[in-house]
Amino acid sequence: MRNVRLLVMIEAAFFAAFAMILDFLPSIKLSPAISISFAMVPIFILAFRRGVIAGVLSGFLWGLLQVMLGDATILTPTQFLIEYFIAFAFVGFAGLLYPVIQKNVQNGNKKVALAWVVAAALVGSIARYFWHFLAGVIFWGEYAPEGMSPVVYSFIANGTTMLGAFVFCSVVLVVLLASAPRLIQTDEFTAKRKAS
Repeated sequence: MRNVRLLVMIEAAFFAAFAMILDFLPSIKLSPAISISFAMVPIFILAFRRGVIAGVLSGFLWGLLQVMLGDATILTPTQFLIEYFIAFAFVGFAGLLYPVIQKNVQNGNKKVALAWVVAAALVGSIARYFWHFLAGVIFWGEYAPEGMSPVVYSFIANGTTMLGAFVFCSVVLVVLLASAPRLIQTDEFTAKRKAS
């Protein structure tokens, strides 16, 4: 059990670092407030492999790396906590669907597993961007165009970013996992299923 925990922590750190590397690649910039990338893919993969706790830990580490490497815009301590620790950690909520994804992968139901992967990516995307939306309303509202409500501004900016990132990540995940489902399979899950 201790070896599995250590392995999960190592994987969480590795996938967070991989997400940070992907974050350095050029993204689709629709405006200064709207940037779409597929950097969440490694966190999603870990969440599908290990579940919510590992996904949340890896997302948290990714947020920490953003700050440590100077890729963070900090207005206030509260905004900093919301946007770089809470929001990034919530990507790991894609792991809520970990059991159903693992079950379908183990049973060879590839199409069903991929459908659940897309659903889980949507869960993780919404979970993350909910916090960015709140921060947008509270801290970035002053940048809204004149006459536009901060709520509408944040909803448009973060909603567009969320939808774009979700679609981009889902396409990458489906292509990747259709050809290499082993990326999300773990021996521990197989052993648990055989034991029950």
